[in-house]
Amino acid sequence: KRFLENIMRPLLEDCKAGKRDLQFMDASHFVFGSFVCVLWCLFRKWMRAASGRQRHNVLGALHATTHQITTIVNDTYVNAETVCELLRKLRMQAAPGRLITVVLDNAKYHTCDLVKKCAAECFIDLCFLPSYSPNLNLIERYWKYVKRTCLYGKYYADFNAFKSAIDACIHNSLFKDKEKLDTLLTLNFQSFENAQLYAA
Repeated sequence: KRFLENIMRPLLEDCKAGKRDLQFMDASHFVFGSFVCVLWCLFRKWMRAASGRQRHNVLGALHATTHQITTIVNDTYVNAETVCELLRKLRMQAAPGRLITVVLDNAKYHTCDLVKKCAAECFIDLCFLPSYSPNLNLIERYWKYVKRTCLYGKYYADFNAFKSAIDACIHNSLFKDKEKLDTLLTLNFQSFENAQLYAA
C-alpha cells in the first residue's frame, strides 16, 4: 500500500499528464496445450485438446494510459538479453528525450547488472515492484485477456497455429477490443491490508 501511494501514484499522475511514458513489463509463457474454461451444459461435451511442451514466450511492455503493447517473442526462453532488447525497442519508439519508467517484478533476469546497465544507456528508469505483488502490475490483466480471448476452450492443430492465434490477438487487441481493454486496464489497483487469521 505504501508503494502504491508513495511511488506508483506519482508516476501514474506524470503519465496521465503526459510528462512520461509509464510501461508495465512482464513475460507470459504460453504452453501449447489445453486451456480449460467453464462450460455449463445439459449434456457432456467433448472437446479436442492439444498436448505438448512447446512454449511461445512473449515479453511485453504495456503503456499505462494508451494501452499500446510492445513485445519481443521467441520459442526458447526469456533472459536478460531479451529484456535488454525490449528496453532498446521502447527507447527507439519514444520521442527523443522522453522520460520512460518501466515497472517490473524482481525476476533475476530483470534485476541483473546487464539489464540495469542497458536501462541506464537507454535513459530508462526501472521501478521494481514489492515482492509478491502481481496485483500492481497492469500487464498481468492483459495476459489474462489474451488467454480468455484466444486460448480458453480452443483447439489448435499445431504449434504454428497456436502461435499465430496469440500473436494476432495481441496485434489486434487495441483495434478489436479497445472498449473492453479500457474497462479492464483501469489504473485502480487492489491493495491488501494485514488481516488476523483465526482458527475455526
